Amino acid sequence: MKHGKKHRAEVAKSLPEWRDEFMSYKALKREVKLINPIRFNSNGKKRSRSWPTEEMGFALLLARELDKINTFYIDKEEDYIIGFRELEIRAENVSGNEEMLELQKEILGFHSEMVMLLHYSVINFAGLMKIVKKHKKRTGAYTSVYSFYMPRVLQQPFFSTDLLYNLIRGCEEILDRLSPPSHP
Repeated sequence: MKHGKKHRAEVAKSLPEWRDEFMSYKALKREVKLINPIRFNSNGKKRSRSWPTEEMGFALLLARELDKINTFYIDKEEDYIIGFRELEIRAENVSGNEEMLELQKEILGFHSEMVMLLHYSVINFAGLMKIVKKHKKRTGAYTSVYSFYMPRVLQQPFFSTDLLYNLIRGCEEILDRLSPPSHP
Protein backbone atom coordinates (compact mmCIF):
# COMPACT_ATOMS: atom_id res chain seq x y z
CA MET A 1 0.00 0.00 0.00
CA LYS A 2 1.36 3.43 -0.90
CA HIS A 3 2.18 5.84 1.90
CA GLY A 4 -0.61 8.26 0.96
CA LYS A 5 -3.25 5.55 1.35
CA LYS A 6 -1.73 4.31 4.61
CA HIS A 7 -1.60 7.89 5.85
CA ARG A 8 -5.28 8.48 5.10
CA ALA A 9 -6.23 5.15 6.72
CA GLU A 10 -4.30 6.04 9.88
CA VAL A 11 -5.95 9.46 10.00
CA ALA A 12 -9.40 7.88 9.64
CA LYS A 13 -8.69 5.53 12.56
CA SER A 14 -7.51 8.40 14.74
CA LEU A 15 -9.77 10.86 16.43
CA PRO A 16 -12.03 12.18 13.63
CA GLU A 17 -11.90 15.73 14.97
CA TRP A 18 -8.12 15.72 14.39
CA ARG A 19 -8.44 14.84 10.69
CA ASP A 20 -7.66 18.35 9.41
CA GLU A 21 -4.72 18.70 11.80
CA PHE A 22 -2.56 16.08 10.09
CA MET A 23 0.03 17.00 7.48
CA SER A 24 -1.53 17.40 4.05
CA TYR A 25 0.57 14.72 2.37
CA LYS A 26 -1.53 14.74 -0.77
CA ALA A 27 -1.11 18.50 -1.30
CA LEU A 28 2.64 18.24 -0.73
CA LYS A 29 2.84 15.33 -3.18
CA ARG A 30 1.04 17.47 -5.80
CA GLU A 31 3.63 20.22 -5.26
CA VAL A 32 6.47 17.74 -5.74
CA LYS A 33 4.94 16.59 -9.02
CA LEU A 34 4.98 20.21 -10.26
CA ILE A 35 8.76 20.37 -9.91
CA ASN A 36 10.69 19.78 -13.12
CA PRO A 37 12.65 16.57 -12.68
CA ILE A 38 16.43 16.54 -12.70
CA ARG A 39 17.93 16.72 -16.17
CA PHE A 40 21.23 15.36 -17.39
CA ASN A 41 23.64 16.75 -19.98
CA SER A 42 24.67 14.67 -22.98
CA ASN A 43 27.76 13.54 -21.04
CA GLY A 44 25.57 12.11 -18.26
CA LYS A 45 26.24 14.80 -15.66
CA LYS A 46 23.48 16.62 -13.85
CA ARG A 47 22.79 20.09 -15.09
CA SER A 48 23.13 22.79 -12.49
CA ARG A 49 19.81 24.05 -11.25
CA SER A 50 18.63 27.19 -9.65
CA TRP A 51 15.76 26.99 -7.23
CA PRO A 52 12.72 27.19 -9.51
CA THR A 53 9.42 28.71 -8.49
CA GLU A 54 7.73 25.34 -8.13
CA GLU A 55 10.31 24.29 -5.53
CA MET A 56 9.61 27.49 -3.63
CA GLY A 57 5.92 26.55 -3.66
CA PHE A 58 6.78 23.19 -2.15
CA ALA A 59 9.01 24.80 0.49
CA LEU A 60 6.30 27.30 1.47
CA LEU A 61 3.62 24.61 1.72
CA LEU A 62 5.97 22.42 3.74
CA ALA A 63 6.64 25.31 6.15
CA ARG A 64 2.88 25.94 6.54
CA GLU A 65 2.24 22.26 7.19
CA LEU A 66 5.00 22.14 9.83
CA ASP A 67 3.51 25.21 11.51
CA LYS A 68 0.04 23.60 11.48
CA ILE A 69 1.34 20.35 12.98
CA ASN A 70 3.37 22.13 15.67
CA THR A 71 0.58 24.52 16.64
CA PHE A 72 -1.85 21.64 17.09
CA TYR A 73 0.69 19.53 18.98
CA ILE A 74 1.69 22.35 21.34
CA ASP A 75 -1.96 23.25 22.04
CA LYS A 76 -2.78 19.64 22.85
CA GLU A 77 0.33 19.24 24.98
CA GLU A 78 -0.61 22.37 26.99
CA ASP A 79 -4.14 21.03 27.47
CA TYR A 80 -2.68 17.74 28.69
CA ILE A 81 -0.41 19.44 31.20
CA ILE A 82 -3.39 21.26 32.71
CA GLY A 83 -5.59 18.14 32.59
CA PHE A 84 -2.89 16.04 34.24
CA ARG A 85 -2.51 18.51 37.12
CA GLU A 86 -6.28 18.44 37.67
CA LEU A 87 -6.32 14.63 37.67
CA GLU A 88 -3.41 14.55 40.13
CA ILE A 89 -5.29 16.84 42.53
CA ARG A 90 -8.46 14.79 42.22
CA ALA A 91 -6.50 11.57 42.83
CA GLU A 92 -5.04 13.00 46.04
CA ASN A 93 -8.53 13.88 47.30
CA VAL A 94 -10.50 10.88 46.10
CA SER A 95 -12.98 9.48 48.61
CA GLY A 96 -15.00 6.36 48.06
CA ASN A 97 -14.91 3.51 45.59
CA GLU A 98 -17.38 5.00 43.09
CA GLU A 99 -15.42 8.23 42.84
CA MET A 100 -12.20 6.25 42.48
CA LEU A 101 -13.64 4.08 39.69
CA GLU A 102 -14.93 7.16 37.85
CA LEU A 103 -11.54 8.84 38.18
CA GLN A 104 -9.77 5.72 36.91
CA LYS A 105 -12.03 5.71 33.82
CA GLU A 106 -11.26 9.39 33.18
CA ILE A 107 -7.53 8.79 33.57
CA LEU A 108 -7.68 5.86 31.13
CA GLY A 109 -9.49 8.02 28.56
CA PHE A 110 -7.02 10.84 29.12
CA HIS A 111 -4.10 8.39 28.79
CA SER A 112 -5.57 7.02 25.57
CA GLU A 113 -5.87 10.47 24.01
CA MET A 114 -2.24 11.25 24.87
CA VAL A 115 -1.18 7.98 23.23
CA MET A 116 -3.13 9.13 20.17
CA LEU A 117 -1.10 12.36 20.16
CA LEU A 118 2.06 10.23 20.09
CA HIS A 119 0.55 8.36 17.15
CA TYR A 120 -0.20 11.73 15.51
CA SER A 121 3.46 12.66 15.88
CA VAL A 122 4.66 9.39 14.34
CA ILE A 123 2.25 9.59 11.39
CA ASN A 124 3.27 13.16 10.60
CA PHE A 125 6.97 12.41 10.92
CA ALA A 126 6.66 9.38 8.62
CA GLY A 127 4.75 11.48 6.08
CA LEU A 128 7.34 14.21 6.28
CA MET A 129 10.18 11.77 5.69
CA LYS A 130 8.35 10.25 2.72
CA ILE A 131 7.59 13.60 1.08
CA VAL A 132 11.13 14.88 1.55
CA LYS A 133 12.39 11.62 0.02
CA LYS A 134 10.06 12.14 -2.97
CA HIS A 135 11.33 15.71 -3.29
CA LYS A 136 14.94 14.52 -3.19
CA LYS A 137 14.22 11.88 -5.84
CA ARG A 138 12.50 14.42 -8.08
CA THR A 139 15.22 17.04 -7.79
CA GLY A 140 18.10 14.57 -7.78
CA ALA A 141 19.97 15.96 -4.81
CA TYR A 142 19.77 16.95 -1.22
CA THR A 143 18.65 20.43 -2.10
CA SER A 144 18.28 23.21 0.36
CA VAL A 145 14.75 21.97 1.21
CA TYR A 146 16.26 18.82 2.70
CA SER A 147 19.28 20.44 4.32
CA PHE A 148 17.14 23.29 5.64
CA TYR A 149 14.21 21.30 7.02
CA MET A 150 15.51 17.98 8.28
CA PRO A 151 17.77 19.30 11.06
CA ARG A 152 14.93 21.61 12.11
CA VAL A 153 12.35 18.82 12.05
CA LEU A 154 14.31 16.87 14.63
CA GLN A 155 13.94 19.88 16.97
CA GLN A 156 10.24 20.52 16.28
CA PRO A 157 7.77 20.27 19.17
CA PHE A 158 5.77 17.53 17.43
CA PHE A 159 8.94 15.42 17.24
CA SER A 160 10.08 16.17 20.82
CA THR A 161 7.74 13.90 22.74
CA ASP A 162 9.57 13.64 26.09
CA LEU A 163 7.02 15.78 27.95
CA LEU A 164 4.16 13.75 26.53
CA TYR A 165 5.84 10.48 27.56
CA ASN A 166 6.28 11.87 31.08
CA LEU A 167 2.58 12.78 31.27
CA ILE A 168 1.62 9.30 30.07
CA ARG A 169 3.88 7.71 32.70
CA GLY A 170 2.40 10.05 35.30
CA CYS A 171 -1.10 8.80 34.47
CA GLU A 172 0.10 5.23 34.82
CA GLU A 173 1.59 6.05 38.23
CA ILE A 174 -1.68 7.62 39.39
CA LEU A 175 -3.57 4.53 38.23
CA ASP A 176 -1.12 2.33 40.15
CA ARG A 177 -1.69 4.39 43.31
CA LEU A 178 -5.48 4.20 42.89
CA SER A 179 -5.53 0.45 42.23
CA PRO A 180 -6.05 -1.83 45.19
CA PRO A 181 -3.01 -3.87 46.13
CA SER A 182 -2.99 -7.35 44.61
CA HIS A 183 -2.97 -10.27 46.97
CA PRO A 184 -0.69 -13.26 46.26
